[in-house]
Amino acid sequence: MHPVSYRGTFPLFPMAQEITDADFDAQVMQSDIPVLVDFWAPWCGPCKSMLPIVGELSTEYEGKVRVVKMNVDENTETPGKFNVMSIPTFIIFKGGEVVQTIVGVKSKEDMKKELDAVA
Repeated sequence: MHPVSYRGTFPLFPMAQEITDADFDAQVMQSDIPVLVDFWAPWCGPCKSMLPIVGELSTEYEGKVRVVKMNVDENTETPGKFNVMSIPTFIIFKGGEVVQTIVGVKSKEDMKKELDAVA
């Protein structure tokens, strides 16, 4: 087994852009490409397990699907508006409309199937 080399700074995987209630409309509803919103919280174990997958998706779908994260503890208006009852919840928006809601931990393959359907 080879030692892991750490290049750059932490985190070791790409991060999706963090958005807030204040910029949700501009970042998501007015986007000219589909948007995957990851509703999460720092204390949520399943949310943490999805971090590497969400980061990889943000890189792989760059230019085709915008991938963003919203902390539900710091932003309560938007999750309430879209009936986010448990986390992680992922909502895919296209043209300002909800096209898919995914609740819970999913495989990267499952997430890619959903994104490929809208990309």
